[in-house]
Amino acid sequence: MVDFFTEWHRRIDVNSTLAVAAYEREIPDFRRVATNPGVRAGMLDIARYLRQRTIALVPEERPFTGADLDFLAGVGWERGSKAVSLAAQRQVLQLHTALVMREVHEIARPADVDPVMSALRWLPRLGARSHVAYTTGYLHGLADALPAVDRVGMLVRALLADDPMAVDMADALAMRPSVRCVVVAVRVPRAGDSPRAEMIADLLGAHWVPVAWTAPDEVVAVVADEERAMQVAHDLGDRLDLPCAAGAARGEVGALTAAVAEAREVCRAAPVLARPPVAHFRADLFAEVAAARVAPVDAWLREVAARLAAGPDLVVTVDTFYRNDMSRLRTAAVLGVHPRTLDYRLRRVHELTDLEPTSVRGVRILSTAAARSLSGAWT
Repeated sequence: MVDFFTEWHRRIDVNSTLAVAAYEREIPDFRRVATNPGVRAGMLDIARYLRQRTIALVPEERPFTGADLDFLAGVGWERGSKAVSLAAQRQVLQLHTALVMREVHEIARPADVDPVMSALRWLPRLGARSHVAYTTGYLHGLADALPAVDRVGMLVRALLADDPMAVDMADALAMRPSVRCVVVAVRVPRAGDSPRAEMIADLLGAHWVPVAWTAPDEVVAVVADEERAMQVAHDLGDRLDLPCAAGAARGEVGALTAAVAEAREVCRAAPVLARPPVAHFRADLFAEVAAARVAPVDAWLREVAARLAAGPDLVVTVDTFYRNDMSRLRTAAVLGVHPRTLDYRLRRVHELTDLEPTSVRGVRILSTAAARSLSGAWT
């Protein structure tokens, strides 16, 4: 009877061919490059090499040699140098592991308990070292193929998606964030054709943190703490020189999905202002966030804001008044008007809404209505 490892070795060519077909079928980047016969042949050679070395090492539970790891790093570098996506690299590693495990189960017979257990025990160790070598090579290849701004953009998307490869990418860029961090989302409604790459490059020169455009009207950064969140939001607003809004949320690297969603929700509720934005947290805008979730309440606040629209710049006046802790002198200075002009405007607010701006009820309703209006949610 042919033993387990002999049978596994006999199937190398068949299994390698099936593996390449699986890569083409499951991974768009590999399907695209495999249209080149030379590239496809290279993929087949790599699949054969990995299986040959694995089958040679598993029976004696030996690790990959330095030459093996150099080869795998070279494969990773080649794919990184072609800017194959991070998602494709993660998927190919996962798919290779799944395929090899399936090959073991397909040839296993009741009498093969010992070799099968040996394979299942040793394969994860081989896989861990090969993944490190391959990933290291891939990231070096990316560094040769893409400018830093693009690689930082890939890092930001990996962090927001909780991709395990994000930590390796951050290390390669020397910008690994602390485990506890702050996600900052900045909304730029009129971003248009602003020089995005140049602006990010400039911001990286000042802060060197993961920051990137994640949508036509959104920039996201992952920073260490609240103080850095404020600095990045302020500097971003300065460089854009456009009205924008910023929201922030605390989270942990590897589990940022909820923090990203919260930062974006707060950002949507934050006022869009011409001056450099403040990075608002949920505690700063909890009333606005809650109102946005309840349609009847939001509609009622919209009616209040519509009444304010009948006066001269009353929405901005009310918002500025509250952001300056109801200080008449500071508010007038920010608005560039005489304090008596401010007093007139506040009286008009009372006349139009029947709400006294300095009363508790007035503060609660008017501040929320003004912030919702300035967020652009109703336009």
